[in-house]
Amino acid sequence: MNGDSAKITSRHKTLSLMFKIDAGICCAAGLGVGFLALAGPLGIWLGLSDFRQGFGFLQIVNVWSSWIAGGTFLVAVIILIASKALSIDGGSRLCALALIGTLSAAMAYVVPESFRPSDGTPPIHDITTNPQNPPSYVAIIPLRAEAPNTTEYGSGQDMTAEKLAAFQKSAYPDIVPQRSSASVDEVFASALSAAEALGWELVDSDLAEGRIEATDTTFWFRFKDDVVIYISREDGETVLNARSLSRVGISDVGKNTERLRKFFALL
Repeated sequence: MNGDSAKITSRHKTLSLMFKIDAGICCAAGLGVGFLALAGPLGIWLGLSDFRQGFGFLQIVNVWSSWIAGGTFLVAVIILIASKALSIDGGSRLCALALIGTLSAAMAYVVPESFRPSDGTPPIHDITTNPQNPPSYVAIIPLRAEAPNTTEYGSGQDMTAEKLAAFQKSAYPDIVPQRSSASVDEVFASALSAAEALGWELVDSDLAEGRIEATDTTFWFRFKDDVVIYISREDGETVLNARSLSRVGISDVGKNTERLRKFFALL
C-alpha cells in the first residue's frame, strides 16, 4: 500500500505540475494576443501609425486569437475535469487561470470582428436624410483640409450622387428628415443636448441659420466623422435634416447610420 500510495502521490504531483504549466501557458498566450490586439489602436492613439497599419495588424492578430481562444478554453475544461476525477487539488484555480487567457484571446477576436461590415452593408461613408439636397458643411470645411474624403456628395472612385443615394435608400430606408410640431428653437435646443449626450465635439452652432456642426471621434481607431444638422420650418412643421460623413475610408461599416439613428432616438 505504501508503494502504491507513493506512486499515486508522485503521479498527482506530476499531473499537478503539468496542469500548472499548461494553465500558465494558456494565460500567457491569451494575454499576449490580447496585448497585441491593443497594440494596433494604441499605435494610432500615440501617433505612431495610421489606421491602415492598425487594421492590418488587427487582421493578423484576429487569425491567431480565435485558435488561441478555442485552445485555451479546451485546456481549461480538461484541467477542471481531470483534476476533479483524479482528486488533484487546485484544479479550479488553474482552470480559472487558463480561462483568463481564453477571455483575453476572445476579446482580441471580438474587437476586430466588430469592424467587419454585416451582410448588405454598402461600401459608402456619407449618410444624409436628404440625398437630393445634402446639408452643406461650413465651419468644418477647414478641419477636413487634409481628409482623403471630400464633402462633395457622391464623390469618390466609381461613385456618383445617384449611386450613393440608391445605396443608402436600399440599405437604410429609415434615414429620413425628422419632423416635429415643436418650434425651431425647441428642436435646436434638443439637437444640441442630444449631440452633447452622444459625446460629439461641437464645432459651430448658429440658431439664425438653424445649423449645428460637430465631430464624433470613434473610440478604437480615432476615426473622425463630421455631422452637420439643419433645422427649418416647412409647411407648418419643424424639419431636421442631418448628414454624417467620414473623413477617411471607403466604407464606414454602417457607423454613420448608427450615429444618426442614436441621435434621432434622443430627439
